[in-house]
Amino acid sequence: MTEAEKIQIEQEVEEGSCEFMHVHEEIVKKVEGVMPDEQQLLDLSEFFKVFGDSTRIKILYVLSQSEMCVCDIATLLQMGQSAISHQLRVLKQMRLVSFRRDGKTVFYKLADAHIQAILAQGMEHISE
Repeated sequence: MTEAEKIQIEQEVEEGSCEFMHVHEEIVKKVEGVMPDEQQLLDLSEFFKVFGDSTRIKILYVLSQSEMCVCDIATLLQMGQSAISHQLRVLKQMRLVSFRRDGKTVFYKLADAHIQAILAQGMEHISE
């Protein structure tokens, strides 16, 4: 294969084009049958957007280690309590953290093991 042919193939791959149009109908139908509906995909997109903020990732990581109150998280992350409270509100809305009251103190923790697994898999992926 000549260098010019290699460059042409690389350009086609980058552009996502084919030399000729050929739809693999069985594959398309198979994938179509398992595709989530539009609302589910939008919800999943919103879910992953929450992980796009480093402060929220730090809070999730902290809570993966121990249940904590806002004061403890703010001290550990060297941030203001209002900033932590704001991010916790977002995390609660997305059902990534839960809380319990103990007198006047509110303690936060990860909502379930799925969140811990997502963090662990993310860390594993970036460590490869």
